[in-house]
Amino acid sequence: MQKSEKRGRGQGRTTRQDWIDTALQILVAKGEESVKVLNLAEALGTTRSSFYWFFKNRRELLDCLLDYWQKTNTRAVVQGAAVEAGSINLAIVNINRIWLAEEGFDTALDFAVRDWARRSELVRKAVEITDSARLDALSAMFQRHDYSPDESEVRARIFYYTQIGYETTMARETLEERFSRAKNYMFCLSGQVPTDDEMQAIMSVRSRIEKGGARRV
Repeated sequence: MQKSEKRGRGQGRTTRQDWIDTALQILVAKGEESVKVLNLAEALGTTRSSFYWFFKNRRELLDCLLDYWQKTNTRAVVQGAAVEAGSINLAIVNINRIWLAEEGFDTALDFAVRDWARRSELVRKAVEITDSARLDALSAMFQRHDYSPDESEVRARIFYYTQIGYETTMARETLEERFSRAKNYMFCLSGQVPTDDEMQAIMSVRSRIEKGGARRV
């Protein structure tokens, strides 16, 4: 989203993007119910009236948060799945880089939106549409590597739901433990034993995570 040049009145002089960024932080940390104008104003050190320079109401802000999620997390998966790769295992590595090293994909935000969907029919429908778009992109990725449409759909679902389920269960393991299973993970996902080059590629994802700081994977 583009930053607005218009600034509100009161302490802290804010931009539209300031409100959105702060709302995203609160959404992830405390959930949608805590994304309230008063909470945001206090976090920004400004007045509640400043909010209405940029948004008609809270609903408009919440719509912005949902739009941001769709344009970042889903776009990252869809574009990542479309990247040309020399093999299906390398294509899988591309997606894992997006998910695990969080290159364009924010796992915590994804969780927050899914939790929000439990209380909002509108958000639930948005999540369903988004999941469908991600699965279609992953299925197309498998098809480009000569899997049949039916097999591609199933492998895409296994790949996607494995990652979503892994994060949902909050599995606790070290990077070393998870990546020690990388060869078998890739074989189970693709049906093809990874080559040395493909294993080197997946291990590069581990290096990216380590350079980016500690993260539960």
